[in-house]
Amino acid sequence: MADEDQQQGNKAKRHGMLKMYYGIEEDQDGGASLDPCDINGAHFKADTYLARLIKEKTLTELMDEESKTLTQIKALDSDMQTLVYENYNKFISATDTIRKMKNDFRKMEDEMDHLATNMSSITEFSANISCTLQDRRQQITKLAGVHSLLKKLQFLFELPARLKKCIEMQAYSQAVRYYSKAKRILHQYQHMPSFKGISEDCNKIIQELCQLLRQQFKNKESTPKQLAECVDLLLQLGEPAEVLCEEFLSHARQKIDEEDLKVLDRQICLQRGEEIKMEGESPAQAYLGTTPMDVLEFVDSGCNGFLSNICLVIAFYNDTFLNKHQEDDNTDAMALKKLVHFVNELMEKYFNFVQRRVQLEKETGDNTILVRSLDRFHRRLQAMNKLLPDTDFSRAGTEIVSRAAKDRVGYYLQTLKQNFADCLTDIRQNLAAPRLVGKQDSSAQLSDLLHSTQSTILEQIKSVLGNLQAFTASDITFAMKPYFRGPFCTQDVREGLIVGFLNHINSVCEEFCEGTGDRGSVPPALLLILSRLCLDFEGSTISYLLTLTEEQFLLEENLSHSLTPVSDLCTKAKNTAQRLLNHYVKVQGLSISQMLRKSVETRDWLNTIEPRNVRAVMKRVIEDITAIDMQVGQLYEEGCRKERSSDSSRRTHPHSYSVSQNKKPGQWNYAPSIDNSLMSNIQKLFSEKIEIFSTVEFSKVSVLTGIVKISLKTFMECVRLRTFGRYGLQQIQVDTNYLQLYLWRFVSDENLVQVLLDEIVGSTVHRCLDAVLMEQSVIDLICERG
Repeated sequence: MADEDQQQGNKAKRHGMLKMYYGIEEDQDGGASLDPCDINGAHFKADTYLARLIKEKTLTELMDEESKTLTQIKALDSDMQTLVYENYNKFISATDTIRKMKNDFRKMEDEMDHLATNMSSITEFSANISCTLQDRRQQITKLAGVHSLLKKLQFLFELPARLKKCIEMQAYSQAVRYYSKAKRILHQYQHMPSFKGISEDCNKIIQELCQLLRQQFKNKESTPKQLAECVDLLLQLGEPAEVLCEEFLSHARQKIDEEDLKVLDRQICLQRGEEIKMEGESPAQAYLGTTPMDVLEFVDSGCNGFLSNICLVIAFYNDTFLNKHQEDDNTDAMALKKLVHFVNELMEKYFNFVQRRVQLEKETGDNTILVRSLDRFHRRLQAMNKLLPDTDFSRAGTEIVSRAAKDRVGYYLQTLKQNFADCLTDIRQNLAAPRLVGKQDSSAQLSDLLHSTQSTILEQIKSVLGNLQAFTASDITFAMKPYFRGPFCTQDVREGLIVGFLNHINSVCEEFCEGTGDRGSVPPALLLILSRLCLDFEGSTISYLLTLTEEQFLLEENLSHSLTPVSDLCTKAKNTAQRLLNHYVKVQGLSISQMLRKSVETRDWLNTIEPRNVRAVMKRVIEDITAIDMQVGQLYEEGCRKERSSDSSRRTHPHSYSVSQNKKPGQWNYAPSIDNSLMSNIQKLFSEKIEIFSTVEFSKVSVLTGIVKISLKTFMECVRLRTFGRYGLQQIQVDTNYLQLYLWRFVSDENLVQVLLDEIVGSTVHRCLDAVLMEQSVIDLICERG
């Protein structure tokens, strides 16, 4: 029993180790179970389990349990085989690995034994050498010291020859290194004759070397690197640092002026169209000096030439004069001051050239190349600030960029103004061109001219805003700077360009209203188109343009207090539209008034014949007013009218001025005249006062009413200056009746036409020597026939 228990214990232990190796967790509940019928438990007993099944299960259930158990056994056998195969392969691999490790360690042990033998031999050999040379060690040390001293003496005796050889080979730095190494010893032992001769020879050679270095220093072909090497060698030879600073910067200034700034100056002259004389230069330089560069090539030339060279000068200057003499604060301060003054002078010249070249780009429309060149210019200046921290060139560069952007805005403003002037010229030409199709088509063209002008202005402004957006692109360095973006977007683009152009349109339109200078002869239709244009601007265009500008240039809301309000611009545009419309009414009214005045002044009203027709001038007046009505109707709405009478085509003159037609001419006396005048004055007291030059509303009826009032008022004033006979009075009757037949259609209140025409007839009666009125039926017949 003890052996069986021990075997079961070993089996359980191996089983647990396998579970631990393959990561199988034991069921704590199953492991702790003591039930002998638990087939998965550690205390399972087959006899007890089988007896329990026979007791509790039916035959069918026992058969099912048998098949289930057989299936589980087969599965376990398969798992067991797989587990054995896998472990067998691993055991084989482990065995091979262990066998190989044993072979490797055996070889390593042999090598370690061989190494230990060699180390023992080396130790023994070293001990033998130490014993052999122990007595001669001091003697060897002394001989080594003597040998070193002899080598130094040999170097000193050979120094003059070495220096000459170095000078012949132009190895100046090697010569200075030799002399610097021996200088202290020669100075220390110069009281000895042999060393004194060597020192004098070396000093002569070094003076000659200094002269050669100064000649190379003054050579125009020397590069900044060669200059820095010369200065470094001269400083090592004891030359004064302040003098060398002056000479170094002077030579660098001369070289940069002649090679870099002179090229920039030539390019500016070429852009201006000036002739350049190339003397004493190579063909390549002559070609480059006579070929114009665009602004991007100009900036690249300045960056790669001028800025690169001046950066090299600064770097070499710092390495030569500043970084090597930090123990002398006065020398450092002096050298830094000279460098800053030198750089500021040259950068001021360079900024001047860049600004002049950028200003010459005003004649181009595209901003891409200009913005790219300004961006490179700005980036390079920021890099210079890191090289010379005591200066700040980025702000001066930003001022040039801002000024260039402002100049572009100014150029685009002038372009918009010129475009607006061209639009006005096109309108004038279209209005003045001969028409082959009649007046109706001519007046119908006004709406097309208005729409064409509006679309042209809007497209030009959108194009300009699109071009200016290049200055605010996200990949442009200066565009992200608040000291550039804020003023550019608000003061330059919104206020300077958009608001400035809108104010220019208003000022040009107001000049048309003044009627002075070159704008004295303005086509009335142009005034009408401009009036409608300003009214449309007030209604929607101004708000649209400013909103578009704010969206495209991301204007900040906190700057709105410094911007021109939209309401002010709309009010100004509406006032300009009102002035233009008033002036249009005045011009058209005076044009018709001129015809009426000439028709009254050039006729002999005392000796005229009996009227048989309406005068041609009256027909012309109706035709002109009809044409004006069609003109205005193309641009303005109808407007409001007062209610008309049922028969507005006919009227009966008041009889305040009537005279009995049964009287003979000789019966007309003064008394009735006084009564008629009194009656007329009494009637005027109760009639509504008519304001002739009143403000016109933005409607067709209001415009035509103003023109008719001016025309009839002029007619009445001309009548008051004349004396009439019987037939002259009757002709005025016919003319006024004809006017009444047509004019009522154009005015807002037909009573206004009746009152003015009645006053004209009444004034004619008062100034008639033989006031006999024509019967109304005869007047109607003449008017219908006319």
